[in-house]
Amino acid sequence: MLAKRIIPCMDVDKGRVVKGHKFRNIRDVADPVELAKRYNEEGADELVFYDITASHENRPIFLDIVEKTAAEIDIPFTVGGGIRSIRDIHQILRAGADKVSINSAAVQNPALISESAIKFGSQCIVLSIDAKQTGPQKWHVFIKGGREDTSLDAIEWAKQGEHLGAGEIVVNAIDTDGDKNGYHLELTKAIAGNVNVPVVASGGAGSDSHIAEVLTKADADAALAASVFHYNKIQIPELKDYLNQNGITVRR
Repeated sequence: MLAKRIIPCMDVDKGRVVKGHKFRNIRDVADPVELAKRYNEEGADELVFYDITASHENRPIFLDIVEKTAAEIDIPFTVGGGIRSIRDIHQILRAGADKVSINSAAVQNPALISESAIKFGSQCIVLSIDAKQTGPQKWHVFIKGGREDTSLDAIEWAKQGEHLGAGEIVVNAIDTDGDKNGYHLELTKAIAGNVNVPVVASGGAGSDSHIAEVLTKADADAALAASVFHYNKIQIPELKDYLNQNGITVRR
C-alpha cells in the first residue's frame, strides 16, 4: 500500500497566509515563509501554496514569496494561483516549485494541461477543482476563487483533466470548506473512483478522524488541510501516530 500523504495548505493573499470559510470571510494567519519552515520541521509530506486572489485580480503570482518559501523547505512544494500560460508555469518551477496547480486557466483553456504536461511532465501538473454541489450526486466546477459557476460537471472534468495529462487532482469541496465537520466524502470518492491518478482531498478537516475517514472511506491518496494545522488544532506528528495506529500507512 502506498503511503498516504499529509499536506498543509497555505492560502496566500497580499503576501500573508489567510484562511476563510467557504472561500469567504478571509482573515489573516501568518507569514508564509515562517509557516512553511514550521511544517517542514514537523514532518509534513508536502506543502501547497495558493495565491488565492491572483486569478480574480488578473495578476501574476508573487514569485518573490514563492522563492523565499521554497528556499526554506526540502519537501515537495506545489504552487498555484494566477497561472495562465506555459511561461507562468516555467517561472514558478524556476522559482523553486516542484509542481504547479492549475484551476481557472485550465477550465478556460484545457490545452494548457496537455501542453504543460508535454513540456514539463505530468508529474508536476496538478489539476485543482473547486466543486460545489448543485443536485443529488452532482457537482459543478467553480472558478475565480469559487466566484463563478462554469456549469461543468466536476467528475467529467476530472476525467478530462487526467486524459489531458494532469498527474494529480486536488478536489476542493466548497460546501465543506472551513466547516471543520469533515471532508466531502461523497464527492471525493466519486472523483477518486473515476480517475487513475492520485486524488488529494481538500475542505472540511476538523479532527484526526476526519483525515482518517477521507483516506480510507473516500479513497483519497492525500489529505490537504489549512486552519487545523495553522492553529495547531491538529499537530502533524501526533496525526501520523494516530493514522499509523489505525492501520493507515504514512511516511514517518
